[in-house]
Amino acid sequence: MRYYRYKNAEVSCCYKYLMFSYNIVFWLVGAAFLGIGFWAWSEKGVLSDLSQVTRQNGFDPVWVVLVVGTVTFVLGFAGCVGALRENICMLKFFCGVIGVIFFLELTAGVLAFVFQDTLREWISDFFLTNVKGYRDDIDLQNLIDSLQRTNQCCGARNPNDWNTNNYFNCTDDNPSRERCGVPFSCCLADPAQTVVNTQCGYDIRARPEREWNTVIHVKGCIPALEGWLPRNLYIVAGVFIIISLLQMLGIFLARTLIGDIKAVNSGF
Repeated sequence: MRYYRYKNAEVSCCYKYLMFSYNIVFWLVGAAFLGIGFWAWSEKGVLSDLSQVTRQNGFDPVWVVLVVGTVTFVLGFAGCVGALRENICMLKFFCGVIGVIFFLELTAGVLAFVFQDTLREWISDFFLTNVKGYRDDIDLQNLIDSLQRTNQCCGARNPNDWNTNNYFNCTDDNPSRERCGVPFSCCLADPAQTVVNTQCGYDIRARPEREWNTVIHVKGCIPALEGWLPRNLYIVAGVFIIISLLQMLGIFLARTLIGDIKAVNSGF
């Protein structure tokens, strides 16, 4: 007995290779993120001594790179293989994970809007926790410096937040040369300087507070970020809309392929 496939039941090559092209990009980006993350850990000696992961005092930004890279890599791989092999299981896995991520993003946005004060306090506490570990991790240090330079701020609420760091606190028994100081990223920019003065914040908090604003930024980073968001609301909204559209496009392509594959399978 011979079996014939119905002419109108076939997998669309257009959707199939669009799905493949869509996911190969994310698969390569995920692989690049994983490579960068493991390279960063290798440079810090974490790969040779994994116990460092549990001994860190602050947040390690490499974790974000590795988590995003892993999720992107797995999704890209599932989408590519599912499209090329016409594998319904992998395509459903891809759809399900993308759907969960979209739901979590939406939930996080709603909760952030409803519980603004709680979120503000959590961010402030998170920042202060990482101020304590500023000198313990080079990636965390670079992240905080970048945040303070970009937003022209210092500390979570004010420069005195750096008193929680062992190197910058003003206690009499602190032997650090950075005692009563702040990181150089808190300092006002001097257009005349071509070389960054990394000692510009030394001893600044030992002076009267009225003199601080001549050397460093006195606004905290939490108030600075609160002021930044309304000024860039359209940009932030645009980024989230683009991400959401890309996610919905992926779900649409996967669901269309699943429908085509089921139609072909039922046509024999």
